[in-house]
Amino acid sequence: MHDKPQPAPDHEFRLPGHRLLSICGRDAIAFAQAQLMNDVAALADGHWQWNGWLTAKGRVVALFALLRLDAETLWLLLPDAEPTELAAQLQRYVFRSKLKLAPLDLQVIGSFQPPVLARGSALAASAADDIELDLGSEEAPRRLQIRRATAVDDAAARERWDAFDLAHGLPRLPESQAGQWTPQQLSLERLRAFSVSKGCYPGQEIVARTHFLGQAKRGLGLFESATPLPAATEVTDDGRGIGTIIASAGNLSLAVLPLEHPDAGIVAAGLPLHRRPLADGLAR
Repeated sequence: MHDKPQPAPDHEFRLPGHRLLSICGRDAIAFAQAQLMNDVAALADGHWQWNGWLTAKGRVVALFALLRLDAETLWLLLPDAEPTELAAQLQRYVFRSKLKLAPLDLQVIGSFQPPVLARGSALAASAADDIELDLGSEEAPRRLQIRRATAVDDAAARERWDAFDLAHGLPRLPESQAGQWTPQQLSLERLRAFSVSKGCYPGQEIVARTHFLGQAKRGLGLFESATPLPAATEVTDDGRGIGTIIASAGNLSLAVLPLEHPDAGIVAAGLPLHRRPLADGLAR
């Protein structure tokens, strides 16, 4: 990262890769509780949490912010996954449940400004289709809005937003990385994004066993390189593969690699990787 970072943009900008999927109906909470990896039933109305959907083998298909608007309305804010495709996958498990899965046609807007009303996991809703989230930390504020009105396109601001996610240990999962990693390999305990005590959900047995037996041997590392590195790039040490780049933004990358591996000599695509500390502040 630069010794003299540029000031964050002070304007609003579109986050077109962030999309929304609603789960609405009498059985919405029960369905999400049975399918998703975090404790939706324990989440209060008007709050949000990091959450995700796993394969039966405990691999993360999609990671998202789950908003509980009321006892029958959940919104999934998807930074990477395509909502229509995810809805089709989840629909296979609806059976007789009384609920509807539907993508939402709303804008997702970011800014590097403190939220007006939202704080931590408490969201702020001025209308049914105008919602604010606190997606920053005390040291580095960020505001996300869901609304109908749009904002400017700013590629540089979007890249800065994505880099903020990576720097704070929020994995971004492009299609090549979906279904590849367990929550522990993605260090999602840092975000309090999964539960090992709420009961059954797809992949829960593997997640719980890894947690209680202390078997996690891989986790996230934040690295900087001289030039950008694409996701799925192999990380090597003396020519031996030890890990994988899972996401990148600018010259920052998140990689999954052995927790105890020394940093010296790590490269990817021939470029030295320089470890940077993961920032705190996005846990909810």
